[in-house]
Amino acid sequence: MQTEEKTSQTDRRVFHQDPVLICEHHLCSGKMEAKVTDFSGKWRMKSSENFEELLKALGVNVFLRKIAVAAASSPAVEITQQGETLSIKTSTSVRTTHVSFTVGQSFSEATVDGRPCTSFPKWETDRKISCEQTLQKGDGPKTAWTRELTNDGELILTMTAGDVVCTRVYERE
Repeated sequence: MQTEEKTSQTDRRVFHQDPVLICEHHLCSGKMEAKVTDFSGKWRMKSSENFEELLKALGVNVFLRKIAVAAASSPAVEITQQGETLSIKTSTSVRTTHVSFTVGQSFSEATVDGRPCTSFPKWETDRKISCEQTLQKGDGPKTAWTRELTNDGELILTMTAGDVVCTRVYERE
């Protein structure tokens, strides 16, 4: 991946640009400030590991697991982003979910098995958002998700339920 470098004489900053991340290097202070990573785009799933095991850990019965695994085998994901606010639409043959959130602010959503929860997304790195989920009612395994953009431009979605980890890899369409 090539990096463009431009220097602005008026504010003495160097801009390093790649398709995913824009950084500013302040020449006076020597500090590097990372800008917000852009997750925007339409994404196609490339691989999925342990999705059925994740549903099993959440207590989803075998019949519904089979339906969910078949329906979620090729989800269409569209992410729009403005600054730190993301909107994620995931469509399968069975249902469409839509969630909007701002990194650093709690919001209400549903776990992968549909239970209402409160989620708190935060930047784990300059390319990775992690989110812990707290059930609003009832008991169940601890759930969380992360979304990370790799240097190769892939989107890695990791979902956990207790000690079960499901990893889904997406590529831009």
